[in-house]
Parts: sequence; C-alpha cells; structure tokens
Amino acid sequence: MPILTIRHVTTYHYRQPVAFGEHRMMLRPRDDGDQIVLDSELDITPAPSELSWERDSHGNHVATAIFARRAAELRFESTIRVEHAPGGFSAADIKDYARTHPFAYADEEALGFTYVLAPRSPHRSVDRWAAGFLRADGSADTRELLAGMTQTIRRTFKHVARHEKGIQDPVRTLRLASGSCRDLAVLMIAALRSLGFAARFVSGYLNLADDDDDRVTGGNTHAWLQVYVPGPGWVDFDPTNNQFPGDQHLVIGWGRDYADISPLKGVIVSSGPHRLSVSVDVRRV
Repeated sequence: MPILTIRHVTTYHYRQPVAFGEHRMMLRPRDDGDQIVLDSELDITPAPSELSWERDSHGNHVATAIFARRAAELRFESTIRVEHAPGGFSAADIKDYARTHPFAYADEEALGFTYVLAPRSPHRSVDRWAAGFLRADGSADTRELLAGMTQTIRRTFKHVARHEKGIQDPVRTLRLASGSCRDLAVLMIAALRSLGFAARFVSGYLNLADDDDDRVTGGNTHAWLQVYVPGPGWVDFDPTNNQFPGDQHLVIGWGRDYADISPLKGVIVSSGPHRLSVSVDVRRV
C-alpha cells in the first residue's frame, strides 16, 4: 500500500497576548481497513499544560489541550504517516435485495446506525429534489441513484469557498445551487436520508497528484459523505468532485453531521481581531 506523509499547520495570530480556553482537535486520521496510521505527532505552541487523547462515540481520534500561558500566537502542527489503499465500489458488490431502491436494511444493520437514518431537517423542497432521481413508480437502480445524485450536484451546483463556521442549511444550498464542500455533502446526506438511506458526514483531506513528481498536495481539509450499501458497507461519495473517493481522499473522522467532526475548535479570551493561516501538504513516501 502507498504511504503518505501529511503535514497540517493551523496558526492564529493576535495583536497582543491572549488567554486560551480548552481546544478540541480532530487532526489524526482514522485507523480503518483501507488506511493505517504509522506515525502521529502533534506540536502545539505555546505548549499546553495538559494534552489528552480519547475516542469519541464514533471511534474518531480526539485530542484536548488545556493552556496555562497567554500568547500572541497559537499554532497547531500535525504530522502523520499513513498507509493508504482504498477499495472500489461496483454494482456487483451490492447484495441482491438492495440492488433496487427502495429496500429495507436488515435489522442487524439498521440497529447500528439509527442515528444516520433519521432525516436531517426534513423539508419538502429537499424531498422533492431527492424524489427526482426515482422512476415514475418510485424505484431506482441503487448504484445509479447514488452515482447520479453525486454527478448532478457536481454538474449543476457551484462549489464556493465559504469561510463562515458551520454548515449551510440544505434548503438554502438547493435554492442557491451553490455551497462549500461541506454544504454540498450535507445536502446529499439530507436527500438520501429522505429516501431511506443511512448516510453520514466525513471530514478529511483531498489530495491531488502533481505530474512532475511524486508530490501530492491538498490546500485544505475536505468534506464528503458515506452511504451504507448492503454488501460493500459504507461507501464514500464526493459530490463536490463527482468522485467515488479513492487514494485522493484520507478520512479524519465521520459523524452524523459537521458539528460532530470539526477539525479544530476552542475558546479564545480576547476582544480583538485575529488572523488565521492554514496549510496542508501531503507527500508520497
């Protein structure tokens, strides 16, 4: 399997020293079947008085830092080495009973992901848009439906960089026909849940190969989604790029919504402005 080295640096600059509250970080990728973390290092400046690691309810790695010092700069540098070789997805992988939608998840499957089956902010406009991917009799080829929705969002929605915190309501994304990668992912999640699919939000890195060398680069963290398909299990879909995510996508974590897996959040005791800089660099070893 190919080995990638990820360096992710986030820096906050302040006009004068400020006090820092607790900070929660999700920067370490998951250890799953298609990606294995070989090394993980997290450097924080100023050094926290306490740094602890835990797994959240979804099994994601979470670090929590507590600070005793004031400073005019807060810097997080995460360096990871990951062995990464994702699998593919084909119609032949789907169990016979689930190849045509609608279908019912087996009881043992549904019990494990009730939290990602419930519709997210149900709304008639999103329901109508989702129903547009069905035949007149309300059925659809499962793989074609999932691929078609991914392709339609990529073709008809404008991807925009949106620096505000949180996500845009799916109804607004649908009305504007535009949004950030996380907004487009949340729209597709809402539409699929309205059709009865289990779908969850994914945060990670998107990396693009440079033809001149073995360097792989990604300018920011990225967001997409996973859908539970009987047979292959959780399958990745990236509506921003019209892709079945492969070796360009590295998963940091997943959850019901964006709020579950924000890469970095914390409290700053300051009344003044600040400047943020973020860089992500990934190289093939």
